[in-house]
Amino acid sequence: MWSPAAPLPVSPEQRRSLEAWTRAHNTPTIVNTRARIVLHAADGWSNNAIANQLGVTRTSVIEWRRRFGAEGLDALGKVRPGRGRPRSISAAMVAKIVQLTINTVPRGATHWSCRSMAAQVGVSPASVQRVWHEHRLYPHRVSTFKVSKDPQFLEKLTDVVGLYLNPPDNAAVLCIDEKTMIQALDRTQPGLPIKRGKAGTMTHDYKRHGTIDLFAALNVLDGEVVGQCSARHRHQEFLRFLRKLDREFPESLDLHVVLDNSSTHSEASVRAWLDAHPRFQLHFVPTSSSWLNLVESVFADLTKRRLRRGTFPSLDHLIKAIIEYLEQRNRDPKPFVWTASVDSILAKLRSCMPITETIH
Repeated sequence: MWSPAAPLPVSPEQRRSLEAWTRAHNTPTIVNTRARIVLHAADGWSNNAIANQLGVTRTSVIEWRRRFGAEGLDALGKVRPGRGRPRSISAAMVAKIVQLTINTVPRGATHWSCRSMAAQVGVSPASVQRVWHEHRLYPHRVSTFKVSKDPQFLEKLTDVVGLYLNPPDNAAVLCIDEKTMIQALDRTQPGLPIKRGKAGTMTHDYKRHGTIDLFAALNVLDGEVVGQCSARHRHQEFLRFLRKLDREFPESLDLHVVLDNSSTHSEASVRAWLDAHPRFQLHFVPTSSSWLNLVESVFADLTKRRLRRGTFPSLDHLIKAIIEYLEQRNRDPKPFVWTASVDSILAKLRSCMPITETIH
């Protein structure tokens, strides 16, 4: 039996560098793995435990313990002479591929592919793919974002997040929104059921049987959802939904309502009704910030679990499916626990500001 290895001595400065390498997107995979070996070794993990966790051999763990102890951080990025497969392209070519990928796009396209980059720089597509993998570059992927330009963004953000983090006593916090234009889609032919080794099937085309709108209110404190289907989503239908909420919740409770800035929410008759029912207190999310309204997660789950693969030969079938989904969800509701502070949200949004301020 091997005796447990002693924790590897790592200075605070070295630990900060190692942790930064493991978090950075452009750290080569092999360096990332070596950094994790050293960090686990510094935390007192055994060689076998590190090997099992990272999918490497025990011999590799012992070797990188030794090399780090002898050479420090510099050892993690080195390949000893005569070891490893010789590079087929030069370091200058690697730098060129990375620079072109990050700062340019090919003529007539929005992003580079392995083949278009290979043709541009004169190497094989496999070499381009290896460079992208080592530097964690993914030209074929894109993430969407939109930064709110609401002049009252901070005030509204603070109001809504404060409501989630510290809800008032003797009150319910309701997140309200409308999911509009839900289509009753009927497939043109019956699909085949799922079988072993074969996915279920459905036709790519469909027949439309009209649309329906769903008003929904998520009770943040217990996770229950109150819903109402409607043929339209005007202020009249919104007012009808408010009256439904007024009946659903005990009169002793104040109702703090989180909602967006739709014109239907501030129409004159709606404001008059709210003035006559002061227990309803509205909290508007900033423009372009639907992610702050928790009921959006309910709509996403409804689409994923019931609508996207559903078949509805009529509007009645669609309404029945939505009601069944809400009833099933409310049998075992889960309260929503908001954890993000205003400061942490602002810190993430600041990373987007250089993008929005760039002049193209």
